[in-house]
Amino acid sequence: MQELGRIGFSEDQAALLDVAANFCQQRSPVSTVRRLIEDDLGHDPAVWAEMGELGWPGIAVPEAFGGSGLTLAEVVPVVEQMGRRLMTGPLISTTLAAQALSVGGTEAQRRTLLPRLTEGAAATVALAEPDFDWEPDTITCQAQEAGDGRLVLSGQKVLVCDAGVARWIIASVLYRQSPALVLIAQSALPDGALRRETVIDETRRSFALNLDGVSVLKDDLLDLDLAGTTLTHLHLAANLLGAADMVGGTQACLDYTVDYLKTRTQFGRLIGSYQALKHPTVEAYCGYEQARSHLYAAAHCFGEQGVGEIAVRMAKASADTAYSFASDRAIQFHGGFGFTYDCDAQLYRRRAIWHAANYGDAGFHKAKLAKLLF
Repeated sequence: MQELGRIGFSEDQAALLDVAANFCQQRSPVSTVRRLIEDDLGHDPAVWAEMGELGWPGIAVPEAFGGSGLTLAEVVPVVEQMGRRLMTGPLISTTLAAQALSVGGTEAQRRTLLPRLTEGAAATVALAEPDFDWEPDTITCQAQEAGDGRLVLSGQKVLVCDAGVARWIIASVLYRQSPALVLIAQSALPDGALRRETVIDETRRSFALNLDGVSVLKDDLLDLDLAGTTLTHLHLAANLLGAADMVGGTQACLDYTVDYLKTRTQFGRLIGSYQALKHPTVEAYCGYEQARSHLYAAAHCFGEQGVGEIAVRMAKASADTAYSFASDRAIQFHGGFGFTYDCDAQLYRRRAIWHAANYGDAGFHKAKLAKLLF
């Protein structure tokens, strides 16, 4: 178990952290976050274009396909700062799609699509289904041969983030009774195939995807021999990036709460001087520090077999617990105002619930860890 304690922080991570911290602070003040809630896209296309110019969509894409040739460890500090500012945009979705192609795509798919993703074309993955249990291989959607080298898809996907702006969707299906991944171009979707979902986190744009009758080429299947490995990789990558977003949000939530405790007075004293508020705040801070340590440990050893999975599950469980507690205390400590829509604390609480519902909450990952460790 000593191996799990290793935390690495490279010069590339430090440089990206500094750039991302400044960029996200300037481009995503809370006033912008609230304005974009009412926007159909949910993000600013100009800001997404700037992310493309910074090279963020291609951080973990091999240099041979136009990327930076780094790893998901270098994506983590960027996503952490985005979570800190509740910044929206299809970066996580596009990164996951790029990971699917990098790990399990055919050579033709990688050569054709990865350069376009690194340039800022958005993509996403569709893995969850109405009765999903967070297991990557729980799939009921089907891909059946229809002749002439084509496949006809069927089934329903849910919680497909950023599908409204994605040029391509990579969906998990069963092909010949085995898990597979299929590439679906936006142009292949008939009218009404995407339906906007109402989700707890109003800063997100999530969609239900109806695959019934969607037709694709057989060549749009990703490498069938690598499907299982790719699905596992996507599950862990999504949890790593989700944990990064949650850790950043926890830090912002703490800053927001402490600032209030240092300015609000009651009975002639700053409310931050009361032990009933100080002690939970310290507990929230300790949870944040633990979650951040787990996050960067997981980023450091993500690619290591066995150890990487354990570290990622620890990171997601820790981040879920820390974010949920910090955002809940923020609401409580703001008193009656904390329960109103005008209080920013509810934005963080919604984000925490959203991440818990995607790719597994703390309880799910702890159950997995029990089997891995004991």
